[in-house]
Amino acid sequence: MINSLFIYFYKNDKTNIIYMNLHEYQAKEVLHSFGVPVQRGIVAHTTEEAVAAAQKLQAETNTPIWVVKAQIHAGGRGKGGGVKLAKSLEELRERADAMIGMNLVTKQTGAEGKKVHKVLIAEDVYLPGESEPKEFYLSMLMDRGKGKNVIIYSTEGGVDIETVAEETPHLVHKEWVDIGMGLLPFQARKIAYNLGLSGTAFKNMVKFVGKLYKAYTGIDASMLEINPLFKTASDQIIAVDAKISLDESALYRHKDLAELRDVLEEDPTEVEAGKYGLNFVKLDGNVGCMVNGAGLAMATMDIIKLSGGEPANFLDVGGKANAETVEAGFRIILKDPNVKAILVNIFGGIVRCDRVANGVVQAYKNIGEINVPIIVRLQGTNAEIAKKIIDESGLEVHSAILLKEAAEKVAEVMAS
Repeated sequence: MINSLFIYFYKNDKTNIIYMNLHEYQAKEVLHSFGVPVQRGIVAHTTEEAVAAAQKLQAETNTPIWVVKAQIHAGGRGKGGGVKLAKSLEELRERADAMIGMNLVTKQTGAEGKKVHKVLIAEDVYLPGESEPKEFYLSMLMDRGKGKNVIIYSTEGGVDIETVAEETPHLVHKEWVDIGMGLLPFQARKIAYNLGLSGTAFKNMVKFVGKLYKAYTGIDASMLEINPLFKTASDQIIAVDAKISLDESALYRHKDLAELRDVLEEDPTEVEAGKYGLNFVKLDGNVGCMVNGAGLAMATMDIIKLSGGEPANFLDVGGKANAETVEAGFRIILKDPNVKAILVNIFGGIVRCDRVANGVVQAYKNIGEINVPIIVRLQGTNAEIAKKIIDESGLEVHSAILLKEAAEKVAEVMAS
């Protein structure tokens, strides 16, 4: 759920950061705790819960209309049918019943879509009879090239913000914030001014931006996006939608936020890998790879491409590779039907190569029949012993010591 303008402006950023995404209702709860005004809503997992939520909202806010919003980790929900208005409780029941359990397809989900497990029942802030409501766009993230936080904002908020960025980039503004000094008062005023606000709306926007920045830094967010950021006819500033991505490396400081993880929204294979302490990212290639170390993983994927294949995954077993983690890695890689070969590339520094070789042999025997060729390249402590263990195992495993030799064996098995 990385936001659209983040991708547009920073699509060439190669920094490897792992994100944990929040649902809209979770993001709004977090922002509300920092005093940020948000559209009120109640999450519901069933149709009956949705109706009860609507009745409670109506009693508290006197809202005549409700908004039913699918809660998935993807943008573009409105265009995909994941955001609907309901003007009566009966209509709301129908909307919620149709939405919960549906497979929602948006530009960000891909053709496979995402199953909707819950919906947010929200108040309608576009009140009838009011004039001149306005939608803005605002997001906060780290510009790693400049080493500063950047606030991206536009007067043209809404569902077509990507088009605005591409066709009319002059309507998209950026304000860089020094991390040490934080957001300065003149910067918040500059943002409100560039959004064309004055009077009460101007003052409320300045307060909103200040509180939002405190939330962004306070939770160690990697990205925070408000779209639309709504100005009511009474000049109130409200976050109607909210997306937050958290930097996983900082979650040890935020155990309460870590508990908000929704594994149903994540790749099941990546979730399983996490249980074994494996860093796994699924890719679209045909050669699985298992390594110890992120840098070695990148080099291994390059070797796979040079050998004529395409990496099917990023899998780092870390510095404590043993029979259990190696077996778990094999099982995870083999779940991908596109995998035609597996390259194990281990540098024995912290871990001895012979220990890894024994782990490979044991894992192979435990799994049983493996129908794809396995190339094992072990270099470092006891590498020669490890090669002998592999060669004398009697299994369909090809050993190598040099990286070039491993690449040649990958090319050989891919060609056969």
